[in-house]
Amino acid sequence: MPEAGQRGSRGQQVLAFDFGLRRIGVAFGQSLLGTAGPVAMIPARDGVPDWQQVEALLAEWQPDLVVVGLPLNMDGTESDMCARARKFGKRIHGRFHLPVEMMDERLSSFEAKDAVLARGGSSDFGRHGVDDLAAVLILESWFNHQQDSSTGE
Repeated sequence: MPEAGQRGSRGQQVLAFDFGLRRIGVAFGQSLLGTAGPVAMIPARDGVPDWQQVEALLAEWQPDLVVVGLPLNMDGTESDMCARARKFGKRIHGRFHLPVEMMDERLSSFEAKDAVLARGGSSDFGRHGVDDLAAVLILESWFNHQQDSSTGE
């Protein structure tokens, strides 16, 4: 019998957001595989997206859950950006009535940039963002955390 919030054999479908002031990265994955792929980068104005774009992505991907990256400081304390990311998550929950979980995303953008450079990609991250790749890392970390929690690690 599937766990609550899961859809049969395909597992839980999750859409993840890497919140940013200029761009918000989006990734999609399934808990059954524990992997994610990049979906989009939504332009934002001071952290506010075009909510119609968010709605279109939610309608297209039909997630069971949304994960939003929480940009904690390296020492684990919360920054001003954490409050903004939490607000973004609360707005998704309020507007679209989906469960939202926050996930520690320390170094996800750094790791995404490193991966792009390792593949020989552009280092002009202002023009060629990595926010969607950062969202992939956030979501895969969330899947790993869920798996660790269920095995008692």
